[in-house]
Amino acid sequence: MNLKHCCRIPFVFLMAAGLLSARQSLRFEIPLATGMRWFKGNTHTHTTNSDGDTAPDTVARWYKSHGYQFLVLSDHNAFTDPKTLASLIDSNFLLIAGEELTSSFAKKPVHVNGLNIPGLLDPQKDTTLVGTIQKNVDEVRSVQGVPHINHPNFGWAIDYETLRRVRNDRLLEIYNAHPLVHNHGGGGKPSVEAVWDTLLTGGMKIFGIAVDDAHNFKGEFDLSRSNPGRAWICVKAKVLDAQELMRNLEQGLFYASTGVVLNDVVVSATMLTVEVKQQSDFRYTIEFIGDGGTLLKRVAGTRGEYTLSRPLTYVRARVVDSGGFVAWVQPVFVVSQKQ
Repeated sequence: MNLKHCCRIPFVFLMAAGLLSARQSLRFEIPLATGMRWFKGNTHTHTTNSDGDTAPDTVARWYKSHGYQFLVLSDHNAFTDPKTLASLIDSNFLLIAGEELTSSFAKKPVHVNGLNIPGLLDPQKDTTLVGTIQKNVDEVRSVQGVPHINHPNFGWAIDYETLRRVRNDRLLEIYNAHPLVHNHGGGGKPSVEAVWDTLLTGGMKIFGIAVDDAHNFKGEFDLSRSNPGRAWICVKAKVLDAQELMRNLEQGLFYASTGVVLNDVVVSATMLTVEVKQQSDFRYTIEFIGDGGTLLKRVAGTRGEYTLSRPLTYVRARVVDSGGFVAWVQPVFVVSQKQ
C-alpha cells in the first residue's frame, strides 16, 4: 500500500462535487499562543525503577543540568512519585509524574505513556491489537492523564491501519532515539513520519512527539546505546505548570526536535511562519508539507513562510540543518469559512 495515496484530500472532493462554494475561503485554525514562551522537556525516559541504569534522582539531575525545564520519568509499569525528588524541583525545573504502560499482543510490544498521572496504572490487554492499545489509552484517560502511543515501528508492532482506529489519543512518537526503534522504516515498511502524514490526511488530529527514551546514563555515549539528550520537545506555555503544559501539548503548541532550535512558530489566518535559531555556522532548510506528505514549499535559511492558497487538510513544517538534525513543527489544520 502506498501510504501517500491511500487517503484523499477532503476539500478536493468537495470542490469536485461543487460543494465548496466560491463564496467560501480557506483559513488556518489559529492557536491561542499570546504571552507564551518555550519550555524544553522530555516525556519518555527510564531509571533503575525499571530497565534504566541510573537512579531517578541522578536521571532528573542530568536533564536539569542540561537545560531542560520539565521531565517525565516513564518507567515500565512503575511509578516514581515526583514528591520523592522534591529537592530537585524549583521555578526552572518541573518533574511530571508518568509511566510507560507496557503490554503486548501476539508478541508485539504495545507501549503507551501516561503523562501527569496520580499513581501507578495497570497495563491492559485485549483480544485484538487495536483493542490493547485502546484499553491502555483509556486507562490513562480514566485518571485525567495524557496518553501518547510510543514507537510504533519498534518490533514493527503498530501500523497505520491500527493507529487510525485508535480513539482519544492526540500524541504519537514520530521519533524515538532508542537504537532499536525503526523510525525511518525500511524493507517495504513506511517511516513513522509517513504514517503520521497519512493519519493527518485522513482527518485525524494527532501531533508528533520526539523523545530520547533514555536508558543508559553511565558509561559510553554511543549511537548503539540509549543515551539521553538526543530528542525532545519544546512546549509553548505561559508558566511552567504541569496542567498547562499537558493542555498545550494536546493542542499542538509545541515542536519536536533532535537538535534544531526554533525561535518561534507563528500562525495567522492564511500564513504559517517558522523562525529558526541560528547555531554556530549550520545552514537550514525549511520544508512545508501538506496532505499525503506532499512537499508544498522549500526555503533555505532561518525563516520560512507558507501562504495558504489551495485546499488542504493541514500544513506542517520540517526543518533540517546541515548536520542532519531535524525539528518538526506541528500541523496547522485548515478550515473553510463563508465570506
